[in-house]
Amino acid sequence: MTSAWMEMAAGRGALGIGLIVAGVVVVVLLLGAFVLGVRVKRRELPTPRPDEQPRLPDGGPVRETSERREPDEVPRSQDRLTPHELKTHGNQSDRRSATQERPRWNEGSSGSFGSGGPGGR
Repeated sequence: MTSAWMEMAAGRGALGIGLIVAGVVVVVLLLGAFVLGVRVKRRELPTPRPDEQPRLPDGGPVRETSERREPDEVPRSQDRLTPHELKTHGNQSDRRSATQERPRWNEGSSGSFGSGGPGGR
């Protein structure tokens, strides 16, 4: 009976030693990652000084322009079209739309697809 207890105690001791070794390995890996990170950070360029920061142009901030354009239709073909066969990038043309009003949702509609409900306000 005592030998069974001794074997069980020896097994627990080996398990404990294995956990300690695994913990030490994890700590060494974390320290190595930290040292590597410090080395990489030292090789980076320093952050710019306040006098090196970007400045606004003399004319003030640049304004964004927004305009609606006429859509281009995709040509009908029996073959699959590749991007270089389309005349413009994307589906917008260079033609400015006659009306520049933004499209609005229909009154009484929720504006989402497949809502199934009246979506009234």
